[in-house]
Amino acid sequence: MPRRLLKRYMPNPERIKRSKSLRFMGTLLHDANLWHLNRHSVARAMSIGLFVAMLPIPMQMLLSASIALPARANLPVSIGLVWLTNPVTMPPIFFVQYKVGTLLLGTPERTMPMELSLAWLSSEFHHIWQPLLLGSLLFGIILALVGYGATMLYWRVWVSRNWQQRKLRRRSQS
Repeated sequence: MPRRLLKRYMPNPERIKRSKSLRFMGTLLHDANLWHLNRHSVARAMSIGLFVAMLPIPMQMLLSASIALPARANLPVSIGLVWLTNPVTMPPIFFVQYKVGTLLLGTPERTMPMELSLAWLSSEFHHIWQPLLLGSLLFGIILALVGYGATMLYWRVWVSRNWQQRKLRRRSQS
């Protein structure tokens, strides 16, 4: 079951609740859905994590956690999914998002220098932020919807298959 696989890598909720560095959050971390692996909390976490991962912003993990808390989504899953965009995958993902944004807005593409620098980024930022943001939001929304639906469907198929196997075992034992 996916629950067993995920539980193996989940942090201990009691240890996190007792952490001195997180005491300022009070009882916010005590909601059971933040730690339990059920269909709804994991599906919400998938959609939150995938959406935030597509945003070209710093501190994605913090944003993902701050959305997961009131949404009662599984906290470790939503935070872990933002690492889909890591230093290796970020450039190609954001480049594709920028290309899609320029296509949708009908704006001309800016040429990329051979070596990126802060000077180039600061001079070109006003040209590239709108297409990048539009592409990022579009990809984030699509991935969030697909992630939510796929998780719900996968969980349902998995549970249904297990029920069928259980029925067959009971019949063979009778």
